[in-house]
Amino acid sequence: MARRATIGASPDNVGMTSAPRVVLAPDKFKGSLTAPEVAGALAAGITRACPSAEIRQVPVADGGDGTVDAFVAAGWERIEVDAPGPTGVPDTAAYAVHGTTAVIELAATVGLAKLPGGQADPLGAHTYGLGVVIAHALDRGATDIVLGLGGSASTDGGAGMLQALGARILDADGNELPMGGAALAHAARLDRAGLQPRIANATFTLACDVDNPLLGPTGAVAVYAPQKGATPWDLPILEAALTNWATVVAPDFAKVPGAGAAGGTGFGALAVLGAHVRSGIDVVLELLDFPTLLDAATLVVTGEGSLDAQSLHGKAPIGVCEVARKAGVPVVAVAGRILLTRAEIRAAGFAASYSLADLEPDPARSMSRPVPLLERVGEQIASHHLRIRPHNLS
Repeated sequence: MARRATIGASPDNVGMTSAPRVVLAPDKFKGSLTAPEVAGALAAGITRACPSAEIRQVPVADGGDGTVDAFVAAGWERIEVDAPGPTGVPDTAAYAVHGTTAVIELAATVGLAKLPGGQADPLGAHTYGLGVVIAHALDRGATDIVLGLGGSASTDGGAGMLQALGARILDADGNELPMGGAALAHAARLDRAGLQPRIANATFTLACDVDNPLLGPTGAVAVYAPQKGATPWDLPILEAALTNWATVVAPDFAKVPGAGAAGGTGFGALAVLGAHVRSGIDVVLELLDFPTLLDAATLVVTGEGSLDAQSLHGKAPIGVCEVARKAGVPVVAVAGRILLTRAEIRAAGFAASYSLADLEPDPARSMSRPVPLLERVGEQIASHHLRIRPHNLS
């Protein structure tokens, strides 16, 4: 049986209807399943055990990889764009559109997964492709741009993004700089004259779950550049380059929480595009009109690959739980593994939690074949929370 940490809720105190209504709002199980796939597997298990259940699948994300997929699953239009990856290799990317709002995911364009052959380029990788996608959305008439920041392969302070949007970064001799974070050490002037004119009439929201500044011991280089392949010798080069970049553009913005997001892309967006930072999951739930989806709901199920201490700092399951609890709907968490204590789960507001590791203790097997495990968990959730007895549980 999967672990059932029943905390503050039981079948007897969960509000019931003749046809229970379940909202499935999981994030991805990273390296295993997308959020829509997780929701689909849970739905299959719940339906098998409780055919009368009305199930609404609302996969979510926190601004990182999988954000565009979550909106497409909610019915937003998927737009494909030719855009270079983080090393300039021609590639394609996608963003989601609804009305005049565009959701653009950095990871889907210039993220780590877009590195050719997985080969890191910590000094030369850039965000030019992200700017290409932003320009495309602006040209299509988008006036509200949401940038999901996370999973970046570069540390260029958003310079490449701005270059793709028409800005020119010049050295002391008036020559344009090449791409990449290291080149910013030679930046002397940012020429904004050629910036895409539609930027002036657009609003930019940065959806991210980090509050790092651009520089210093908690900045973009010190904390995140090693994850992008930077060696101990690369780190001072990148820190000096971003320090110079901040001096050229707008030093005060380097201290703003979130400026260090996505290799400093937050800084470029804040200082030049007039962006503002918000919690990624808060933005996603607002755009999906999540509170409305909770009307008459019996239960909400959320989760992610690993429910751990990091989850408590603005990750998707916590955001979902907070909104659902305000609506008076109990919430169950599902994860590949759960590293939180029962007290921490209780404090986070979950009625119960289920771990795939309790069904399959081998992590490799769990990650390679998660669908049957999630279906079994779905059956158990129905058994414990929808007042029915599922069949064929083991």
